[in-house]
Amino acid sequence: MFRPKLPDVPTLPTPTVTHQQTQAPVAPAGRPIAPYVGIGAGAVAAVVVVGIVLTALLAAVAVSAVSVAIAAVVLRSLVNGVHKR
Repeated sequence: MFRPKLPDVPTLPTPTVTHQQTQAPVAPAGRPIAPYVGIGAGAVAAVVVVGIVLTALLAAVAVSAVSVAIAAVVLRSLVNGVHKR
């Protein structure tokens, strides 16, 4: 009668975990993507071709500059040799 009454032990609620699966958006069936891929591949090919052409032109200009410099040195040595005699 004079004993204290202990409260009941509460039970903890167990959380329910729900996994939501997200799906990737589906492309509309009315528009095919193949033409856009073709345009992208064509653009990449054009950039590569232009890069190769510009690199070849730069190499040609460099070779021409070196040959003109060598020719100028040879001509200068020939002209100086004539004046010294």
